[in-house]
Amino acid sequence: MTVETFHFKVANGDMNLIKTNSGRFILIDINISTSADDENGDAPDVGAQLRDTLDRDSDGRLFIDAFMLTHPDMDHCSGLANYFHLGNIDDWSAEDDKIVIREMWSSPIVFKRASSANKLCADAKAWATEARRRVEMFRRGEVIVDGSRILILSEDANGKTDDLTDILIRTGETFSVICGEVDDSFKVVLLGPLPVTDDENEEEILSKNNSSVITQFTLATGDKDNSAQYLFGGDAEVAIWEKIWADYSDTPEVLAYDVLVAPHHCSWRSLSYDSWSKKGKDAVVSNDARSALSQANGGAIILASSKTVVDDENDPPCIRAKYEYENILGSAAINGEFRCLQDEKGDKPFKMEITKYGPKVVTLKMAAAISSSSALGVEAHAHGSGSHEA
Repeated sequence: MTVETFHFKVANGDMNLIKTNSGRFILIDINISTSADDENGDAPDVGAQLRDTLDRDSDGRLFIDAFMLTHPDMDHCSGLANYFHLGNIDDWSAEDDKIVIREMWSSPIVFKRASSANKLCADAKAWATEARRRVEMFRRGEVIVDGSRILILSEDANGKTDDLTDILIRTGETFSVICGEVDDSFKVVLLGPLPVTDDENEEEILSKNNSSVITQFTLATGDKDNSAQYLFGGDAEVAIWEKIWADYSDTPEVLAYDVLVAPHHCSWRSLSYDSWSKKGKDAVVSNDARSALSQANGGAIILASSKTVVDDENDPPCIRAKYEYENILGSAAINGEFRCLQDEKGDKPFKMEITKYGPKVVTLKMAAAISSSSALGVEAHAHGSGSHEA
């Protein structure tokens, strides 16, 4: 089975899809905006692209095995209600032909911290409603099938998740379970959100920063059980990365990556408390936050899921953040590269194939060759090492 990752071009937003060696599809965030649905618009039709990538089950339904929402900002969940079936799986309609979410990976903490400072958009509310439905089914002891499964990411306060042990992943734990089955084609370390504490000052800090789900994925191929590592941080900002470094500086391997999706769309706020627009070159980077985001493997790629990064006062994306990431990747030991999805050729998702040597960027030329070979019944392979283009 070909192991692949797809990174959709959604400007300042996130939408990533993993296809594992076992054939499972794991979606991390979506940003299917109104402009993406506009046939006359310039934005890529990422909704159609996603549908074209997925498989159908024996009942003819498009499906995602697991959908992980890092946090409920609009640019991470737009399009949920329009494209995904929500509610009882028996109510799925062939006429609507929406995508089935076999299992949700959701955190109550990020919803709590978001709603305390910001109103939830309609799609975020729809996600929360569906998550509650699935949790209540579990609590009632109902038979849980694909389309009603959920994993809860991190413990909630005041014992609210104490009765959810069988579907609860605690921050700091590693899991390799999907749709009720152990799957050795991947493993995930849950690094955030940071658990709720009794420290009101700490909670205030966390609520003011986007306390996203943060994960390190390790993907296996048929040849190797740790062929690639991906680090996803949603919109986590500097205070969270500092705290993560404090917790994991003695075990930095859990922050290692071959591919990092730059948090908060290459925002300076993930690396510094200083405003880029106000302080510019005098803005000071947080050494601890930078250390947390510096655990790059040789040949690593840092992807900015953002608009084109230019030298102006905007943030995100921020030119100073790009420079920091390029500096991280520029050492002789790493020799990696920074890439902005908006700058990649064409409208199709940025695609990587995972081999035993790590992630390989699939170019348009290579994709055409693979398609041609597949039509002839011939398997195409990427060659080389590191994270270079084939």
